[in-house]
Amino acid sequence: MVVIIVALERKIINISLTYGREKRENAVSVQPNRNHYDAKQISRRAIVKSGLIAGAFIPAMGLMVDSASAAGLPALDPADPTAQALGYTTDATKVDAKMNATYKPNQKCSTCAQFQGKAGDASAGCNIFAGKSVVAGGWCKVWAAKPA
Repeated sequence: MVVIIVALERKIINISLTYGREKRENAVSVQPNRNHYDAKQISRRAIVKSGLIAGAFIPAMGLMVDSASAAGLPALDPADPTAQALGYTTDATKVDAKMNATYKPNQKCSTCAQFQGKAGDASAGCNIFAGKSVVAGGWCKVWAAKPA
């Protein structure tokens, strides 16, 4: 048996010629070179460094996306069934205190813990009405004071 191994363009060509009494075989097989690394070797230091950069970058992108998406929320319609069930109104000064025993004159969406906007925002998202924005001067029965 004669074995000839030839390396051509990152491949190993294995040529085996077998001579026997019963038959004569000529076999040629092409196999990828398992000893040659095409890829650049990456160190642990590079992996850790990339992981730390990605770990800091991804949450920062999430914050930017959240603030941009909150500005584009559609306004909550007071005729919405959930809004009606919770007594939502766009003007807190027009709330009937007799109909809503929990209402106090200083309560409005902008002072509620569920309001996702900053002080001075005309409207912002609300945790109760997911995917909708509420008017800062509005009110509903779920109002809860912001923690100090």
